[in-house]
Amino acid sequence: MSIITLITDFGNKDHFVAKIKGEIYSNYDNAKIVDISNNVSPFNIMEAAYILENAYKSFPDKTVHIIDVDSEKTLEKKHIVMYLDNHFFISSDNGILSILCQNINPEKIYEIIIHDELDKIDSSTKIFSKVACHLAKGGKPELIGKEINEIKPVKNLKPFINEDSSQIISSVIYIDNFGNVITNLKKNVFDEIRKGRSFEISVRNYKFKKIYNKYTDIVNYEIPINQRNDEGKGLVVFNSSDLLQISIYRSNPQNVGTASSLMGLKIYDSVTISFE
Repeated sequence: MSIITLITDFGNKDHFVAKIKGEIYSNYDNAKIVDISNNVSPFNIMEAAYILENAYKSFPDKTVHIIDVDSEKTLEKKHIVMYLDNHFFISSDNGILSILCQNINPEKIYEIIIHDELDKIDSSTKIFSKVACHLAKGGKPELIGKEINEIKPVKNLKPFINEDSSQIISSVIYIDNFGNVITNLKKNVFDEIRKGRSFEISVRNYKFKKIYNKYTDIVNYEIPINQRNDEGKGLVVFNSSDLLQISIYRSNPQNVGTASSLMGLKIYDSVTISFE
């Protein structure tokens, strides 16, 4: 029995998550459904892709992943199934899966062709659940789609590096529950361009000249605990995905604030790294 996961921008207030789960159980009552996240910001494909990329590898092979974000089918945006890294991914062709393909090439891509309810506003919910159940039962993707070779690309996926490699301009791709700001700069790219040089990371009016290995490295344990003032300090780390991340130590939106709120950062904003 395959697992079916959900990544949606439906939120938890409305009936939409329950509806897609109901559709799945109506087609396959033995399905095992796992919510990865239903709180993706509305229509935010970059956020959905980040969550997907960091979650799917923890699931068994042949898991079926539904990504129902910005998923309405149009003349310019088809519904697709991708088989990649021994997993199935069902999504709109809106760029989410092209982000996933940056490091791993898909084995097969199919355009879904069983749309019998295209004129309905919730067609993606019905179609995605039907296709997911077909695949979870071991059905062949060829029976619900036709093979295609290309999907919609997304611009500016990688950081900009100037001609003399003295500067990298990265972009914010995700802001997590703690307000940590994650960029699209991978550690291996940073190390390759840096070549041991000193650097300065510029974010709004904030400047950083050090990257920590972990959050608590900012704490000076030689100072008595009642004299420390580490909470609320900004720091930079490479996170568990090896992406450059800007954080506030022990951030809390209710008191000290977060990297996102204090620095006024949102998705697609720039973070500049200069080398000397």
